[in-house]
Amino acid sequence: MDLDGVKIALVLASSAGGVGRHVRSVAERLVRRGARVVVCGPADTERLFGFTAGGARFAAVEIADRPRPPADARAIARLRALLRGADLAHAHGLRAGGLTVAACARPLAGPLRIGKGGPAVVVTLHNALLAGGLVGAAYRVLERIVAVGADRVLAVSPDLEERMRALGARRVGRALVPAPAAPPPDPAARRAVRAELGADGRPLIVTVGRLAEQKGLLTLLEAAAGWARRTPPPLVAVAGDGPLRDELQARIDAAALPVRLLGRRSDVPDLLAAADVAVVPSLWEGQPLIVQEILRAGRPLVATRVGGIPPLLGTEEAGEVAGLLVPPGDAAALEGAVSRILDDAALADRLAAAAARRAAALPTEDEAVDALVRVYRDLLR
Repeated sequence: MDLDGVKIALVLASSAGGVGRHVRSVAERLVRRGARVVVCGPADTERLFGFTAGGARFAAVEIADRPRPPADARAIARLRALLRGADLAHAHGLRAGGLTVAACARPLAGPLRIGKGGPAVVVTLHNALLAGGLVGAAYRVLERIVAVGADRVLAVSPDLEERMRALGARRVGRALVPAPAAPPPDPAARRAVRAELGADGRPLIVTVGRLAEQKGLLTLLEAAAGWARRTPPPLVAVAGDGPLRDELQARIDAAALPVRLLGRRSDVPDLLAAADVAVVPSLWEGQPLIVQEILRAGRPLVATRVGGIPPLLGTEEAGEVAGLLVPPGDAAALEGAVSRILDDAALADRLAAAAARRAAALPTEDEAVDALVRVYRDLLR
């Protein structure tokens, strides 16, 4: 399915993780299909993700992760110039989406709409609106701009789809955000990681994610206080960095919890392969790459029943669920679910096998871009 000569702009705001990797994957595969692709985003994103190495052109547009009215006005003006002549603009994230719609809009009587002759606009929503106060109010304005102004809205979870329909979005669909392919786990690396962490002879519980409020790590520490009473106490390893690091370390030290903050790791597949249980305690997630990576590693998983996590794990109606789901913020439920797996080798084996089967059914990066191309062609017609 080719896009020979079609001019596509991909727009993103500041990103240090999943959104940037996804845009890089999409850009590279669109170029292979013949599209002329320009990625518009902060200069740091090119340094982190190398869009030009994948064949796309890059244009710096400073779109911050928080509302900043003067800077946002400059970004809209810059996008307006860059998108002139594009056939289609695909923005990733609410901030990028709202500014892209504003850049492509024409002042008309009535609701904000895309002006005749401008590019078709697709917006993929990767995250839920969790902020409150003035920041939350600004984001709610952006939500309405995206709902009314975008030609197509794609969302990473059922709750985001429902919200956009309630706000008046004309056409809403499910986004596919696959994790990049990874080599199979290396048994020798698994043993080396366990030895490095001091997990020989004791269970290893692994969490990977940014050290931020959304990731539910304070709940994880509460659960770890319970696991500390087990014999032997499991080691809880948390890979990632972020603004909560000092607070988390202070709580770990004060309660002498068996938890290690590892910082950023370049060997996440090996770390996951070494785990007896992988835990995702987030307060909300879309289609988290780490859940997909855990499934591909074939590890028993405990995750929160939020956002797009349940669809990733499958359903009872479809035959099995590849993990145990608990309510967000419920430390007792999290502690109990992990303890069930540690106490029941047969359950751990069943969950590991179910994870591997579910991983085989997840969409690939090529399939995700095939789905996008169908959306693009429909709009360009």
